[in-house]
Amino acid sequence: MRVSVSVILGTVLLAVPLFSVQRAAAQDSKMQVPGTELRGQLIPRRFTTLASEVAAKVDKIVVREGDRFKDGQTLVSLDCSIQRAQLERARTVFATAERLHSAHQRLVELKSAGELESAASAMEAAKAKGELQVLQATLAKCSISAPFAGRVVEQKVRDQQFVQAGQALLDILDDSVLELEFIIPSRALAWLKTGTTFQIQIEEMAKAYPAKITRIGAKVDPVSQSVKVVGEIAGSFPELVAGMSGKILLSAP
Repeated sequence: MRVSVSVILGTVLLAVPLFSVQRAAAQDSKMQVPGTELRGQLIPRRFTTLASEVAAKVDKIVVREGDRFKDGQTLVSLDCSIQRAQLERARTVFATAERLHSAHQRLVELKSAGELESAASAMEAAKAKGELQVLQATLAKCSISAPFAGRVVEQKVRDQQFVQAGQALLDILDDSVLELEFIIPSRALAWLKTGTTFQIQIEEMAKAYPAKITRIGAKVDPVSQSVKVVGEIAGSFPELVAGMSGKILLSAP
């Protein structure tokens, strides 16, 4: 490689080829975490909104905002006294239809009735049974249970309030495992893998917590050249709450 030397007013200037400087800078940048400061937010693994499936009056809400509940625990009870009365009537109709069908079958055996009458009574019994099952299913929706253990985020209705079918009642979440969502420059995919450990400095707690990468986004944003990454807090820390955020402490190997 040739090196040119120039003398200007007694000063010796050493001209190094430009491509050598660029290559050195590129190598140095690979040893840093790409992009600017990384920030992450704690999110629950599961969260949902419980809604009423029937139009009825709210009889009782057994939990309030911030309360914890168990998996399968009844959270909201609706006043379904009309549906219960309809169910009892449907049971009576079904029992009567079944007895009538049994009687027609006996008459057919004794050659005292035709097959057509027996078939008609069988259809009436089947119809009554279907209506009974519909009312049983409807009545089961008057008690709303927790699909998982967790906490109440927001209570959207009050006791004795009439709600329509589909109206939201409670926002709930499962905070047994807290996940982290953050965005990282896509060039970090060259070394970032599932299972990579890191820390997050939670601002509200002024403390760093251990975490690990659990999922990496399937698509890179072509505009920002970034990708979403999901991590998981390693361990149980009761003081952490969904929505907290902080600085991601992640170093390239």
